Amino acid sequence: MAENLMIRTLRTTPAAHLTDLMEAATVSVTVDGERGVSLREIAFAVQIGLRAEPGTASAAALEAIMGVPLPTGHGQSTGDAQGQHVLWLAPDEFLAVDVSRQQVPGDADALAQALDGLPGQAVDLSANRALLELSGPSARWVLEKGCPADLHPRAFAVGTAIVTQLGPVPVILHRSAETEFRLYPRASFADFLVRWLVDSMVEFRQEEVL
Repeated sequence: MAENLMIRTLRTTPAAHLTDLMEAATVSVTVDGERGVSLREIAFAVQIGLRAEPGTASAAALEAIMGVPLPTGHGQSTGDAQGQHVLWLAPDEFLAVDVSRQQVPGDADALAQALDGLPGQAVDLSANRALLELSGPSARWVLEKGCPADLHPRAFAVGTAIVTQLGPVPVILHRSAETEFRLYPRASFADFLVRWLVDSMVEFRQEEVL
């Protein structure tokens, strides 16, 4: 318990030093209506890398612990985007995420133990990627400045998650709600990506030119 308290006290997120910059870049939905957009970092969300083939005993063991099924196809996610959910990364690779609580040592232990003697893997990756959330009516327009994927709702519905790029930065991109997108860059790219997004948000602070 004391060790966990020390970790919570001393650790910092990859974009913590940019909190004021993100807050200053926010375009209020209340004031600016359809041009509203905001950016924040979700601190220390649980991220656990999973390897298992859907439909096997390994997958069933993981699903029994999580209470959430593994996605079965490209772009899919399962579970509650505001709590525990799982993102598809490859046919036998997934990222289990929980944004309802902060990561603590040992989060992956029960999953790893469930795979004892079975093919597969469960590894805590919470320090591997930053988690940024871009939200508001203009969030999609900001992303489309540098993302090659088709983000129109007909192609990128709520719940869709893919591996893509934003500018030069590889990211996992998850549409977690109607006007909410989560981005997972490697921790070392978080500073660059936040500044890229903030620059892309500047346009929406100005009056629209028709």
